[in-house]
Amino acid sequence: MTTNRIDGKEVAAQVTENVKKRVEVLKEKGLTPGLAVVLVGNNSASQTYVNNKTKTCERLGMYSVMVTLDENVSEEELLQNVAALNNDEKIHGILVQLPLPKHINEDRVISAISPLKDVDGFHPENVGKMMIGQQTFIPCTPFGVMKMLEYSDIDVAGKHAVIIGRSNIVGKPMGQLLLQKDATVTYCHSKTKDLRAMTKQADILVVALGRAKMIDASYIKDGAVVIDVGINRDENNKLCGDVDFESAKEVASKITPVPGGVGPMTIAMLMENTCLAAENTLKN
Repeated sequence: MTTNRIDGKEVAAQVTENVKKRVEVLKEKGLTPGLAVVLVGNNSASQTYVNNKTKTCERLGMYSVMVTLDENVSEEELLQNVAALNNDEKIHGILVQLPLPKHINEDRVISAISPLKDVDGFHPENVGKMMIGQQTFIPCTPFGVMKMLEYSDIDVAGKHAVIIGRSNIVGKPMGQLLLQKDATVTYCHSKTKDLRAMTKQADILVVALGRAKMIDASYIKDGAVVIDVGINRDENNKLCGDVDFESAKEVASKITPVPGGVGPMTIAMLMENTCLAAENTLKN
């Protein structure tokens, strides 16, 4: 079977081009969308992500601020920084890079971000709105996956979507977004019995379990669409996903590569959400 790889870079370029035009319109009205990224500690992967976000902001003509805090920072000081950004009129979106050091309560920090500036879509208020289908900020990675499916002309209505993973960041919202588009959704996780029997039923398989190349062709139904959200390093220290791409591409009808699949979409949707947050200030 000839596989169509879903090119995340290509879709992300279209999304950001659209955002760039919207930013120009906002600037004509005297408003520059602003994003603040808060980075605690010096995790190299997080720093790379943050640098990419900052560069993309600049490219799209957006304002960006990076707040770097020591990994031993107190929870109180971090919350004070978030409060200051909530009150900063130049900032429309606030993102606190996860994971945070163990001594800091992530839930408390996420809840401290103004729901109007929560461009990650993790605040309980925005999660609740997403669950009942109201207009809100959608978590960037699942939002990006939905855009890729749309761009690839994959109609999810009536399809069986299987999600491997149940995190608040990817798995749970992913299933909810697919459900809202009329897919039938099954969640699988570490306690699922006979994972392979479940995944073989999937018309759309979304993999977010954090184990390098675990899902090979034997888990995939012929002609399924495979979305790989994983980012790992293989035995040669090369970036790879949770799906064994070489074997999976032989049975999948469409598949996302790693790198170059879901990754670029996450940053593109963050820009989309930040632009939306700025636009919302003109409506209020």
